[in-house]
Amino acid sequence: MDIGIGLPNSLAGVGGRRLVDWARAAEGRGFSVLGTIGRIAYDTHEELIALAAAAAVTERIHLMPTVLVAPPRQAVLLAKQAATLDAVSEGRFRLGLGIGGRDDDYLALGEDPTGKGDALEEVVATCRSVWAGERPEGAELPVGPHPAHLPIVLGGFSEPAFRRAGRIADGFVAGPMPPDAIAGAARVVAEEAEKAGRPAPTLHAATYVALGDDVRDEADRNVASYYAFDPQMVEVLTENLLRTPDDVARTRDALAEVGVEELCLWPEAAGLEQVDRIADAAGL
Repeated sequence: MDIGIGLPNSLAGVGGRRLVDWARAAEGRGFSVLGTIGRIAYDTHEELIALAAAAAVTERIHLMPTVLVAPPRQAVLLAKQAATLDAVSEGRFRLGLGIGGRDDDYLALGEDPTGKGDALEEVVATCRSVWAGERPEGAELPVGPHPAHLPIVLGGFSEPAFRRAGRIADGFVAGPMPPDAIAGAARVVAEEAEKAGRPAPTLHAATYVALGDDVRDEADRNVASYYAFDPQMVEVLTENLLRTPDDVARTRDALAEVGVEELCLWPEAAGLEQVDRIADAAGL
């Protein structure tokens, strides 16, 4: 199994230079991918710009939002941004997309938060059309750049999300869920891909981590702040946060057993020492 690490872009109060230093450190420790999570209506650094900064100071590590809330964004512009990031990183970028769980991210951009699943499928279709060189309605010329292959990875927690990934995605990323739930989701994804006559998407997973007793309070504050809209989720995520090297190792091994090919460990503490702690715990 490959092991990735999240950028701390979703943690309030993190300076922009920390993201650059974190990216360099993560590549140096051998992580496979830099992941991001993000919201619009929250004091965090925007994912694509954060990953572009990371691309500029790295050469090997892959880059992927895990996942970006796509439907409220203008799809042609998103396609152009993603293709540009793919070009800047020389093919290291994967576009991870989802619908999110908060209406305010839509409303903040002036978009209607209904029909999210259908809207996400339209975004995927638009991106692939733009990348293939098809001219958007009203444009005199096609929109570039045109990547040779830019994978789209979809995330989600519901059966419709699993089936959507099976039908149209190159990969599926499962958020913090027990291994047996991820295995069940993967079966639905694979079944839907088979019905569509296409290969099963690559299986990714992601979960939260904050290693060390010295960051326990910081991690709890970050979870409580980011998920303040859902107290039950705060309780579940706080209880299941990976806090020790043994937690990381057990999770890695359990997810490998159910077929996860890459695990991204999202940080809930922003100190740069977390990169080495997580790498050591994951066996890198």
